[in-house]
Amino acid sequence: MVNRNELNPEASPEAAFGARLRSSREERGWRQDDLGERIGYSGRHVSGVENRRKSPTRKFATAVDAAFGIEGTADTFERAWREIRHGVLLQGFPEYVGLEGRAAEIKLFESGLIPGPLQTREYAQALADSAVELGAITREQADERVSFLMERQTALVRTLPPLVVAVLDESCIHRPIGSPAVMDAQLQHLIDFAAQPNTMLQLAPYSLGERRPFDRLVNLLTLQDRSVVSYVESQTQGHLDRELPSVLPLVRAYHQLQAVSLSQTASVDLIHELRKGTP
Repeated sequence: MVNRNELNPEASPEAAFGARLRSSREERGWRQDDLGERIGYSGRHVSGVENRRKSPTRKFATAVDAAFGIEGTADTFERAWREIRHGVLLQGFPEYVGLEGRAAEIKLFESGLIPGPLQTREYAQALADSAVELGAITREQADERVSFLMERQTALVRTLPPLVVAVLDESCIHRPIGSPAVMDAQLQHLIDFAAQPNTMLQLAPYSLGERRPFDRLVNLLTLQDRSVVSYVESQTQGHLDRELPSVLPLVRAYHQLQAVSLSQTASVDLIHELRKGTP
């Protein structure tokens, strides 16, 4: 009997890649040689990647995506390879994005910045360019960050799209990012977002003061099985939570925030006023 090594996906991004490769292969009933034949590698090479004896390459990752039929999704092996190669994603975020791409309902809250799913490419590029100028990431990492965001947005365009609710702190629309033209286009994009049949946009006004329940990014997902997942983020850490006792208080606080925020009509009117330069 062939010895089977236990894989620990928490050990490192490479370990997570290998563990997911094995589970995806075994779900299809394929041996390592079977997958290797489909992607142009030996079964020994596949084994090496699964057990972290070999590092995956971009060519390997894209071949695996083709074999598994997941090209163009937000949860590809190529994206996982970029995480290993460039390390631009916070812990917990890759898994969150994979769930987001399949969720039935998505609830977003952000303060200071337009949340990723609602950003234009130019807005996202301005943020990435600034991070390069500050020395936080390399130019290559900046390009990967923007590319990843565009893939994330594409995964939300489906035959049966998710309900997307976004409650934005008022600071999000007042903070200038990029050129005036970039910011104006971003504000128009928010207006267009609000007009879609599967979306809701609300602004949490400055007047809420201390009554605003969140001080940082909070995302909530309702999955197809009606389970709820939360993702919260600080400057340097991300945390994905599936435990109901800790997720439910965030769901309750989000509903309370919606109740005291501006209506969608009032929110869109405020954005129109800002675009026209009126106070």
